Amino acid sequence: MSTSLERYTDRFERYADRRPRVVDAVLVLTLMACAIVGSGLTRPGAAPPQRDTTVLIVMGASCLALFRHRSHPQAVTVVNAVCIVAATALGYVLTPLLLAPVMASMYWLTTHSGVKTARLYSATTAVALMVASANFDPTYASSPVPRSIGYCFWMLLPLVAGSMTRLRRAYVASVQARAEHAERTREEEARLRVTEERMRIARELHDVVAHHLALANAQAGTAAHLALTDPQQTKTILTSLTDTTSSALRELKATLGLLRYTDAPASASLEPSPGLARLPELVSTCASAGFTVTVTTTGEPRPLTSGVDLIAFRIVQEALTNATKYAAADSAHVHLAYEESRLLITVSNDEPSAVTDAEADADADGAAATVPGQGFGIMGMRERALTVGGEFRAGPGPGGGFEVATSLPLPPATPEAPEAPSEATADATGEEA
Repeated sequence: MSTSLERYTDRFERYADRRPRVVDAVLVLTLMACAIVGSGLTRPGAAPPQRDTTVLIVMGASCLALFRHRSHPQAVTVVNAVCIVAATALGYVLTPLLLAPVMASMYWLTTHSGVKTARLYSATTAVALMVASANFDPTYASSPVPRSIGYCFWMLLPLVAGSMTRLRRAYVASVQARAEHAERTREEEARLRVTEERMRIARELHDVVAHHLALANAQAGTAAHLALTDPQQTKTILTSLTDTTSSALRELKATLGLLRYTDAPASASLEPSPGLARLPELVSTCASAGFTVTVTTTGEPRPLTSGVDLIAFRIVQEALTNATKYAAADSAHVHLAYEESRLLITVSNDEPSAVTDAEADADADGAAATVPGQGFGIMGMRERALTVGGEFRAGPGPGGGFEVATSLPLPPATPEAPEAPSEATADATGEEA
């Protein structure tokens, strides 16, 4: 029942918003009819007052004033209150039909101006009606309390109805605001996810393509340099160049395959994400390009999560790629330090480089280079480290050259279970007992 009433109320309010003048005209005509009918009613046994022109003019003015209830609700309420007091002074009985115009004005006053203002006007009108009845109605003295309670009730009824309407409109407005906010939030979140996914794909493609193309370029340059003097070494380098390009194609295919991956059984199987386990392969690939890489490890190696393992490998890969492309020296050093809760990775070379020093200056300023093609390697490494709660630094090394250092979180070490006592110990304990 309440749902049907709310549905019809919503329809009426929507129609009133589209056709306010039509709705106002229908309501004013209805209230005017109620006032005319109410002016003919009287108390049992009493002669009804004559419907003279005065009361029709008074009630007509009160009803016509209701056309301005949207723009001047307080003035309309005052006019209706004066008119109903005048009708009381003319000897008419204050029935609900005669009170309908002033009740309607009180309702609209509540909806437009607020409950506090409506209370003041409602109380003032009720007091004015009591005073007018006491002075012009000879029967008021016989039952002042019931009559006064009746006036207060009829003035309180539009106040309650208007308050409920205000609460309902506020509730509907809040629901619409929440819906609009949720829609905007979903759109912003979707755009943010798309942007993050684009950045992730860009970093992955940069790591795969830049590393292998840098090595392929170094291998091709070395082969061209040794083509006439050392054909056998040239053949070996060209064979390694084929392996490098094949590896680049495999990783590029796997990365692009992730974008096409579906849950269908026919989907092609994808390679697992690379990790530090492939570090020897990376070192040998650099060696085939004439770039020597040494790897040292301190601390007890511990298993990494898949995300941290991939990020550690990509940072080492990108650092070695930059060293291969820009470093004046032909060697680099990778140091892995396993501490209690962090993995420290340091990649350094012994000779300074103008390009990497420029990138270091951008890193020291806290912002990557904005020129296309410059600074994206360091920017990508920093973003990867920060995504897992790590730290990143790139700049001149303590002993010269260029150094890339990152700190990545390690999963908590699993406590070792206490060893069970051996049978011999148990037997010895039993004999002593």
